[in-house]
Amino acid sequence: MPPPSPGRPRAPFATTTRSVCCRSPERGGDGRRRYGYDDMIRLLWIRKMADAGISLDDMRAAFDEARDIEETLGRLDETLAAKEADLKRQRAAVQRLRTVGSPLGLLSEPVTDRLSDLPPGTLRSSDLDALLVTERIFGPLGAAMQAGVLIVLATHPGLRAEQDRLDAAEAALDDSVDPHDPRVDELAAQEFAHHKALQQAIEAAGLDAADEELFETYDAGPEGEEDAQMGALEAVTKMPYDYSPARMRCIELTAQLLGQDAAAQDG
Repeated sequence: MPPPSPGRPRAPFATTTRSVCCRSPERGGDGRRRYGYDDMIRLLWIRKMADAGISLDDMRAAFDEARDIEETLGRLDETLAAKEADLKRQRAAVQRLRTVGSPLGLLSEPVTDRLSDLPPGTLRSSDLDALLVTERIFGPLGAAMQAGVLIVLATHPGLRAEQDRLDAAEAALDDSVDPHDPRVDELAAQEFAHHKALQQAIEAAGLDAADEELFETYDAGPEGEEDAQMGALEAVTKMPYDYSPARMRCIELTAQLLGQDAAAQDG
């Protein structure tokens, strides 16, 4: 295609001519519109403004002097800054995923950092699922705290075996089991004892000190986390739980025992 003549610019100016200039020159005898030098200059400035991300409406207002250009540029700068922050977060997530080499890299940085010393394949897929749910409900801090428990389970085969046994026993509390069956109370007591054993292992490994550092970090008020999580109560009501009454009572009894133990220690 031959280049346009100086007095007759073609695409890529045609579309913005209609939408921004709001005027078109008359057609000549050959049926073509003929643009003058001033039109070409206006269109070249439009192209520059479009490359800078200025919307067509703002271009029109700027040419008509109907809007303060500083206001337009300030609004554009805020929009670009927000997009830049989003891109930085997305790139950091991709880099973390590449570094970790597993879905663990999709979780928040405090979680992946805390689990970074574990050998690949140490965590089960169910562990990652649990972290995903915890992070959604309680945020990165809650998931990072849970990561400490998973570190202990991954490095203490005896505790992992006991956890598996208790999980199976709790799952067996189906609708055929009376909520006040003595087995429910016995299992709650066993789960409480297991929680205590896990806590002792956490302290022995020095992971409780890492917990304190996490609390201090989040007490400083990290930005951008509030919108990433829903309220705990809201999340629990939306979870697809189908626990039997006996299983729910076992969980409640375990929580009561843990609460009583914490109160006794504080006292």
